[in-house]
Amino acid sequence: MNSNYRWVIVAAGAFMGCVAIGSIFSLPVFLAPMSQATGWSRTGISSAMTINFVAMGLASFGWGMAMDRFGPRIVLLSGGTLLGLGLVMASQASGVLEFQILFGCLVGVGGGAIFAPLMATVTGWFETQRSLAVSLVSAGMGVAPLTVAPFAAKLVSIYDWRTSQLLIGIIVWMLLLPAALLIRRSPALQNGAARRVADSSGGAATALRSPQFVVLALTYFTCCATHSGPLFHTVSYAIACGLPVMAAVSIYSVEGLAGLFGRLLFGLLGDRFGAKRVLVSGLLVQALAVGCYYFVRQQSEFYAVAAVFGLAYAGVMPLYAVLARESFPLPIMGTMIGAAAMASSLGMAFGPLAGGLIFDRYGNYGWLYIGSFGMGLGAAAIMLCFRPAERQQAARAAMTAAE
Repeated sequence: MNSNYRWVIVAAGAFMGCVAIGSIFSLPVFLAPMSQATGWSRTGISSAMTINFVAMGLASFGWGMAMDRFGPRIVLLSGGTLLGLGLVMASQASGVLEFQILFGCLVGVGGGAIFAPLMATVTGWFETQRSLAVSLVSAGMGVAPLTVAPFAAKLVSIYDWRTSQLLIGIIVWMLLLPAALLIRRSPALQNGAARRVADSSGGAATALRSPQFVVLALTYFTCCATHSGPLFHTVSYAIACGLPVMAAVSIYSVEGLAGLFGRLLFGLLGDRFGAKRVLVSGLLVQALAVGCYYFVRQQSEFYAVAAVFGLAYAGVMPLYAVLARESFPLPIMGTMIGAAAMASSLGMAFGPLAGGLIFDRYGNYGWLYIGSFGMGLGAAAIMLCFRPAERQQAARAAMTAAE
């Protein structure tokens, strides 16, 4: 558990998260060019992202269970292969329905193999500095808007959207598959006592029905429903406010840069003050920031709000894995984080579709930000209900002794 190789796991996980999440979230950059080139509605294209999140969430649960049984490496290799294949095939879609199926289902299933298994694996390598470790992995995902989004925008400025997405799919294969070979199962899982502790606590079926998991999953769902719409539609919103395309994309990058610092800051704060306390505070800041988007019109105003929003929404994300690891035994961690990720992905599915419907109906995004503000406050209220169970704390202590 104290091996220096645990930091190799963190570095590889951060890199893989950046590539995978960045490739998925390159779609907002393609939204306007795709609509103009094909005549597909923004609602139709945005629906592909909604389907993607649903598929990713359902797949995360399955991939998590597979990771508990077979280990993370085979899961990550399989997911990386499907993710690249989905992007390559979606780039050749002849109609919006075909694009929705390929990008939504195939890319979503592949992406579901990345986040939850990586987080579950990293939590198993750390007893101390756990919040920092998962935050560093999550920070890799936060770097995606700073790297993949500008890269995608540059590709679109040179090639058409089909060639650009095809190239991103090929690059995903070239980067994800070798990196997956660096990921190893936690040494603690080689101890037979670890499995016995998990079995004595009732296993995954009991854990999934516990009040702790229900509250965690509901908070995760509502939190992601809060920020998914603003994340997906802010570039289009900024363009509608009169900003040039590259300036609008740069707002996305500001969110990513702020998110990078947010993940590190919240990780350090979580280790010091406790994950729950820091999570509730971050959820409140996220709600206020997303509500402020309703009032901005100038580039400087977008940058200011994006910095606070990125800091908060990205900072809270790793803390869900920390709370799961503190509440449930390590041998079922893939299943638990996968199930939580399923809830989060279902929440993420609402925003893109809602934003597209609102824009097509009203010609602006005002109600998207008002609704997101309300959901953000709801997420903080739900997390206040989280209480650790004595039985789970005892099992957790036994698990630590076994490790």
